[in-house]
Amino acid sequence: MSLQEEWYKQETTEYEEDSFHRPANEEYAFYHAVSSGDIDTVRENCQAKRFTDSQGAGILSKNPLTNIKYHFVITTAMITRICVENGLEMEQAYRLSDFYILKLDNINSIEGVANLHESMVLDFTGKMRLLQKSSTSKPITACIDYIYGHIKERITIEDLAEYTELSTSYLSRLFKKELGVSVSDYIREKKIEKSQNLLKYCDYSLIDIANYLSFSSQSHFIQAFKKYVGMTPKKYRDLNYCSSWDIKE
Repeated sequence: MSLQEEWYKQETTEYEEDSFHRPANEEYAFYHAVSSGDIDTVRENCQAKRFTDSQGAGILSKNPLTNIKYHFVITTAMITRICVENGLEMEQAYRLSDFYILKLDNINSIEGVANLHESMVLDFTGKMRLLQKSSTSKPITACIDYIYGHIKERITIEDLAEYTELSTSYLSRLFKKELGVSVSDYIREKKIEKSQNLLKYCDYSLIDIANYLSFSSQSHFIQAFKKYVGMTPKKYRDLNYCSSWDIKE
């Protein structure tokens, strides 16, 4: 039997058995979480054991251990390239990739590969998080962390001043000096960036997204989004929508 004949036979069998791959948008969302330094989302993914969930993952080997090792190599390669695209120094990224892939040689259990996967993704995520904060002072780094962790809430300069134990006037000046934007503009930008991911990867309505990110109203969200992105949220979703992805609270 030729390879082409074997392929068509396998394709027919898998179609009849409803053997389909999971939507790619879930992978995209995870890769984005790693490359953006979203440590909480990455940890949630690891705790949910999505990497070892074989449903929809694709069979690359009949041997379960070899299969998950292949998936590990693919995931590591994808994360490496996406992190490089988002600013991680190329040589550092590829050396890190080589380090973790070589570690596979001495692992002889699925649990061991899963643990290595968790270490790998958290390592890349941590490096991307540090990359984003490397040029800011301690108070501003603290503000960035606070905003990141409370992005769904209404955040004020008073909240940040209390958190950093600085006066609002001094913190405002320091923030503008180091990041080049006001506190309110920075918070708005980060909320809009979060909303872009929600529009791409989930089916939430505009009012749901506005409420999720604590905008005062749907119209306020639309106005802010259009100012920052240059188009309405609806148009952005029409151009960039991938398919449904449930956002974890």
